[in-house]
Amino acid sequence: MPHHHLRVPDTTAPPLTGHLPFADAPGVPDPVEVTSRCLTRGGRPWFPVSGEFHYTRYPAAEWEEELLKMKAAGVTVVASYLIWIHHEETEGRIRFDGDRDLRRFVQLCARHGLDFIPRIGPWVHAEVRNGGLPDWVLARDCAPRTDDPAYLAAVRPWYAAIADQLRGLDRAHGGPIVAVQIENELYDQPGHLLTLKRMAQEAGLSAPLWTSTAWGGVQLPPDELLPLYGGYTDTFWTEADGGWPDTCRKHFFFTHQRDDEGIGADLRPVTAVRGSAPDAFADRFPWATCELGGGMAVSYHRRPRVDAADIAALGLTKIGCGSVWQGYYMFHGGTNPVGEASTLQESHATGYPNDLPVLTYDFQAPLGEYGQYRPSYDELRLQHLMLADFGHLIAPMESVLPAELPRGQDDRETLRWAVRGDGTSGFLFVNNHQPHEPLPDHPETSFGVAFGDEELSFPSVPVTVPSGASFCWPLRLDVGGVRVEWATAQPVCTVADGGRTVLVLAAVDGIDPELALSGVASLSAPSGEVSHGEGRALVTGLRAGTDALVEVETVGGGRVGLLVLDAATARTAYRGVLWGAERLVLADGGVVFDRGEVRVHSAVERPSIAVFPTGRPGGVPDGVFGRYVLEGEPAAEVGEASVRPVRAAGPAPEPVTGVMGRASAPAEKWFETAAAEYVVSLPDAVPRGTLLRIHWAGDVGRAYVGEVLVADQFFSGRVWDIGLDRLPAGELRVRALGGDEGAAVYVAEGSRSAAVIERVELVTVRRWAVR
Repeated sequence: MPHHHLRVPDTTAPPLTGHLPFADAPGVPDPVEVTSRCLTRGGRPWFPVSGEFHYTRYPAAEWEEELLKMKAAGVTVVASYLIWIHHEETEGRIRFDGDRDLRRFVQLCARHGLDFIPRIGPWVHAEVRNGGLPDWVLARDCAPRTDDPAYLAAVRPWYAAIADQLRGLDRAHGGPIVAVQIENELYDQPGHLLTLKRMAQEAGLSAPLWTSTAWGGVQLPPDELLPLYGGYTDTFWTEADGGWPDTCRKHFFFTHQRDDEGIGADLRPVTAVRGSAPDAFADRFPWATCELGGGMAVSYHRRPRVDAADIAALGLTKIGCGSVWQGYYMFHGGTNPVGEASTLQESHATGYPNDLPVLTYDFQAPLGEYGQYRPSYDELRLQHLMLADFGHLIAPMESVLPAELPRGQDDRETLRWAVRGDGTSGFLFVNNHQPHEPLPDHPETSFGVAFGDEELSFPSVPVTVPSGASFCWPLRLDVGGVRVEWATAQPVCTVADGGRTVLVLAAVDGIDPELALSGVASLSAPSGEVSHGEGRALVTGLRAGTDALVEVETVGGGRVGLLVLDAATARTAYRGVLWGAERLVLADGGVVFDRGEVRVHSAVERPSIAVFPTGRPGGVPDGVFGRYVLEGEPAAEVGEASVRPVRAAGPAPEPVTGVMGRASAPAEKWFETAAAEYVVSLPDAVPRGTLLRIHWAGDVGRAYVGEVLVADQFFSGRVWDIGLDRLPAGELRVRALGGDEGAAVYVAEGSRSAAVIERVELVTVRRWAVR
């Protein structure tokens, strides 16, 4: 019977502070500061959640709705690359109109209480042509990404244009800009990074935090840039036959190693990280991230598939490892804009190692290229709700690992777990999931966690940790005068319901909820058994669900509730203001805590709710946070689509290789001569947000209206969605090429050899609307 044990040291002593040259604007009411352990805001530990959303890859008319979706997912900070080539493809003609309107995008973030981080480059990567550098910069006689005066002369006007767009949106003027990232993935030129920071400041950019990516054994100018880390569940940039990279596998273990030497490894020498100190900044800076994989792009030669459970396990594991800032890349997918004289994706034609699709940059993100909700959105929202309410407790806590650690990255037998704690309380994290290689069940499991002279031994009856599970359990958590000694369910949020505080928890599939409480005068539970002993009340056998409310009278005379939702229902929950009071709202329009009753009902009208955003103290003023309607999905009125073949596929194109000997995407000519062609018939009118979903197989698919390319896809075993709102008028034609099975191409599932559309259907995207 495995009993897993560790001791949590006392970390209540103040962390190192005051030694870092990061300074917020004078007089702001909630100054952002950095300590060696965590970030603070207004003197309170601050656990931001940032999500990457590239405004130039999404229609401006839909920005606000998509930002609301991100906010509803618990994202508190929007990050975006400012992609130079999208704004100044032609030298001297810098555009900030339409979908390039940076200022309007940032103002929308501010309107809805979202912070903003511009990642200003100049080189950003982002799977874009030249890493974002315009062609005319590369045509100059200069050395890009260095202090070459000719290069800096080109960068200076770009920085000045950015600063002009963001003028008045800094913290000193009440704006949302909390950080500025300099360059991207530049690992060996600390002097150039400092030069760029000084140039940006001289141009007028200001923020309390200046950041840099810190993977790949990076060298940074001392104490000038906050190092940010990352980690992905899979990669598109490694070799087709390389298997699942070890650099991804390690992110499903609890570890204190921050560096990921695999990110961007195709763009730097393989010896770059040798002899580096991966945790060189650990004593001075907290563990903050900007690129946890919210999904993964597909390249022509390598097409990974990322599932919601992968993303959920990655995010939760990083919190257990010690992360104090969850930053996702991408949180929202998009579409590459059409260039004036060229395509704007990363490609072999531009000397880069990977051929990317011309248009799609969906990234398998929680919110897709057309705003589609993915299951990963719900998985991450569940974690972000927890951080909104409890992140200020978790952030300063130390990550503690057990003595019995996995024996290397091939160990699939040792249970993976850790505790974030401060010597008096904590949170236990378990991850029993990783992609590609399922982990076994762990039967008869219990834990012992020592805080000072007291050890918690839980649960009362050992449990089986199921294969595929990842979860967090609270330890000695104070809620309204009751202390939750432990709960075998994950904290979701608290809701103020009249005169009581209700702690909402999410059960773990396969593990019966158990609650151990102290400070209890009386307790009632709707199911299960209640026992008392050792100053605790123990609730076992509780049936999780919307009626699983344990009601407590505290020894201090207060009222507390603990609602344990089943795992599926918890993933539909939003915390918000409804009818003037806090409510737990379910995605189907149901409401928990409706007028004092604990139940779920179907609303006659979709409720107007103000989604609780950030965990900031001070309430939820409508003027700042906005009000939104969760409308749900229209049903039968969507209509039907049909598909008609007009030309069978010819022989697959012969394989061609490009940079690094990797397979190259087929040339344009093959779509005219060898592609299967179909005509898709659509209804005359469809609701806003309708998608054409194509069930297909093949190698590469492209959709056209007339001669205009409107969508494309590399086959990866997934359906292909096309947003009908984006299409110009005219007949929609789809062409699909088969692939030569001899090409060095990795596809996660399915065959790319035969080009065929099996069927099409119309689906709709759930909408958020501003009230």
